[in-house]
Amino acid sequence: MRHELSELPGGERVVSERIPGVRSVALGFWIGAGSRDEPDARAGVSHFIEHLLFKGSARFGAQEIAEIFDELGGELNAATSRETTVVYARIPDDRLETALDVMADMVFRPSLDDIDSEREVVLEEIAMVEDTPQDLVHDIASEAVFGGHPLGRPVIGRADVIASVSGRALSAYHRRAYSGPRIVVAAAGNVRHERLVELLRGRVHGLGGHRDLGRRQVRRLPAPALRFLRKDTEQYHVCLSAPGLARTDQRRFAASVLDAILGGSASSRLFQEIREKRGMAYSVYSFLSEHSDAGQVGLYVGTREENLAECLEIAVGELVDLAGGNVHPAEFARAKANLEGRLLLSLESTSMRMTRLGKGTVTGMPLLRVDEIVRRLDAVTAEDVSALAGELFALGRLSAAGIGPDELRFREAVERVNPRLLSKAA
Repeated sequence: MRHELSELPGGERVVSERIPGVRSVALGFWIGAGSRDEPDARAGVSHFIEHLLFKGSARFGAQEIAEIFDELGGELNAATSRETTVVYARIPDDRLETALDVMADMVFRPSLDDIDSEREVVLEEIAMVEDTPQDLVHDIASEAVFGGHPLGRPVIGRADVIASVSGRALSAYHRRAYSGPRIVVAAAGNVRHERLVELLRGRVHGLGGHRDLGRRQVRRLPAPALRFLRKDTEQYHVCLSAPGLARTDQRRFAASVLDAILGGSASSRLFQEIREKRGMAYSVYSFLSEHSDAGQVGLYVGTREENLAECLEIAVGELVDLAGGNVHPAEFARAKANLEGRLLLSLESTSMRMTRLGKGTVTGMPLLRVDEIVRRLDAVTAEDVSALAGELFALGRLSAAGIGPDELRFREAVERVNPRLLSKAA
């Protein structure tokens, strides 16, 4: 199946893929702006505006929006990341026009009223993250890797900013961010591209010319760092992480295979060695994220104090083993098969297809055919994986972030696997 791409008079792009045989359409309004585009004094406004889009628009009130989508039998939601914001829905195909009516008004003409009540909701969300250490530790890990760069800030924002930001400041940021070429409308399902473009021409009214948000590029990252937050938790929540690859780096296919081998599946090394064989953790995994000019790789484990040091030793041992060239043929083949299988299964979801189209277009990534993605995964060699493990997870690049009841115990565990990091932090 092939996608089609058009551009509206205001510079907004429309990309779609028709999938015969389904009765639904997945629809997304993608905005090429996220938390990294905010000045420090406005940290969290992208996420706050995402919330406020649901509070009413020029034509529809908040309750009316909810009632319309309930009547459509559809799903409406939104998300903010470091580089994008998206409002997305999945609706029956014969109700596309109504969904477009509402979503376009929400995105382009939000009333940005009732700010104070939604302010309290976002503050509660921030408090919820503070009470969820397995999530919060990832924000601390990002700060350890990226330092004072906006990529090191939580996407959700800071409570002091959300508590004080004015409606005028929110409106000004919305006008800058939600502008022509930064907008992509993506759709996948039983939808004809020409019809979609026709419907959007009367509903998308840009907010003026393209405005530069002044995105701060990653030019030089700080030295690896140690970060710890003391909380009275039953477990220690720890991330070892380092700078990763930009989304345009051709080694990203090898990075995906490395992630699958290390901790991205139930048969991965970390899951098997730490959870299945030793029972030392319920949750253990590796992760990677890719941005326009940088990325992050790492691993997470949540475990009790008596297991902490050994868990980190096992994890670092696996990193060293992979970097040393010990990629077993069976696990290598299994990791590739896992990635290819997950890719093929995702094609059965109109929502996943829409996300692929929208995110790829708004971030400027080529929309590779599925057979081309499979070809590039197949081209990855075991030597590629080992070389990347040695480069990305070299001990001298690793930062450590932790949450738990005793910083001394955390530092002792880190010192056993990476004493140089402790000497830098001293």
